[in-house]
Amino acid sequence: MGRCSLLLLLLLLAFLTPGAASLVSPSLRAPSSLRWSTSFRSRPTITLKYSIRYIQQKVDHFGFNIDRTFKQRYLIADNYWKEDGGSILFYTGNEGDIIWFCNNTGFMWDIAEEMKAMLVFAEHRYYGESLPFGADSFSDSRHLNFLTTEQALADFAKLIRYLQRTIPGARNQPVIALGGSYGGMLAAWFRMKYPHLVVGALASSAPIWQFNDLVPCDIFMKIVTTDFSQSGPNCSESIRRSWDAINRLAKKGPGLRWLSEALHLCTPLTKSQDVQRLKDWISETWVNVAMVDYPYESNFLQPLPAWPVKVVCQYFKYSNVPDTVMVQNIFQALNVYYNYSGQAKCLNVSETATSSLGVLGWSYQACTEMVMPTCSDGVDDMFEPHSWNMKEYSDDCFKQWGVRPRPSWIPTMYGGKNISSHTNIIFSNGELDPWSGGGVTKDITDTLLAIVIPNGAHHLDLRASNALDPVSVQLTRSLEVKYMKQWISDFYVRLRKMN
Repeated sequence: MGRCSLLLLLLLLAFLTPGAASLVSPSLRAPSSLRWSTSFRSRPTITLKYSIRYIQQKVDHFGFNIDRTFKQRYLIADNYWKEDGGSILFYTGNEGDIIWFCNNTGFMWDIAEEMKAMLVFAEHRYYGESLPFGADSFSDSRHLNFLTTEQALADFAKLIRYLQRTIPGARNQPVIALGGSYGGMLAAWFRMKYPHLVVGALASSAPIWQFNDLVPCDIFMKIVTTDFSQSGPNCSESIRRSWDAINRLAKKGPGLRWLSEALHLCTPLTKSQDVQRLKDWISETWVNVAMVDYPYESNFLQPLPAWPVKVVCQYFKYSNVPDTVMVQNIFQALNVYYNYSGQAKCLNVSETATSSLGVLGWSYQACTEMVMPTCSDGVDDMFEPHSWNMKEYSDDCFKQWGVRPRPSWIPTMYGGKNISSHTNIIFSNGELDPWSGGGVTKDITDTLLAIVIPNGAHHLDLRASNALDPVSVQLTRSLEVKYMKQWISDFYVRLRKMN
């Protein structure tokens, strides 16, 4: 595996960070508004009412030599919260600005009144404004040494204790952890490690088994390919053939200039190494389109039409076309993702998604704990062949961060597939979501439950309800609410018995 394909792999590992195709500059800007919309064009923007607060957290929860603290940001909405019989829904923040995740987790807002719930959105350390060392947080591996899942979960635990201690009426209320993608993994792990603090967890699109050899490394790219093959005749086959078309054109005399102009690139291709970077960027784009293949217009990673994979596949109906026509089709398909708004003047290969995601921090996590193997063979999937090479991966991480990955640590820490002793976790996965291959898709026990959502993309169930939602996700949300209400009821039964 070459360096370019390895960089693509690091980007893919940032599953809902599969944004920003550059690993050299952090994207930690806060969004310009405190509003969200479940639809880019068809639905009016709704203002969310919450307060922004901060808590002092220890940089190191597990050692005793460092007294340094930092401000962790969190959001609270208590419009519908009731002290009598209420609950606390706690979002375990993932790899980005917490306001952005808050704006895209409409499910919690939709059910707040029914659950009499206080909503809490906790920002993950090293993302958004929650930087343990300020501007120096990403300066070297010494400052990044405290960016781990264990430290993040400890932050969440301390925050819950703080809220229960300082908010009148919150002390004896049940807390439920919720999260999507990496945040969903954290929600599940939080319930496993801190069962005395949360009565249950909803882990949406949480690939907790995408480690070591718990699942095949090619499962991710196979699911992406299935999404495209089911969305249009010859679609995946056309994309499979497109890589050689790009290669052949690039080798011709004026090929790099022609490709740059045909694809309307903001930065022209000038050397052969740029071609691999271009293909990695295109590959990542198809992955992103599959992940956010929502049934309505959305603007989660980019402004997109409903069922964007089907729209993309309209430009890949024919696989046996001249190379120049193939590239022109690629351009039209890329425009679905990058120019649905009609405002892009050129295509930028250095960025693929919102700047609210923390690519720099995630690339470090992918080089330490979050080692999630992916590979492709170009036969059973539509991508170029890329094998999983742990040595090259480790060497690249060492060059970038001066650290070596520990690929077995997450299964060791959280149990891998041996988690049947835990209780009250819902694992939801959409069949269209590439990360479902590393998720829990079958019940483990009668309290470790799996819900598979036909026609569901990446954590569709956590998004706000929409008139165009398939029945499958509507039923999923109803089930999730049913189980969460049962956890809350069981909590209050136990509380009454104790009193």
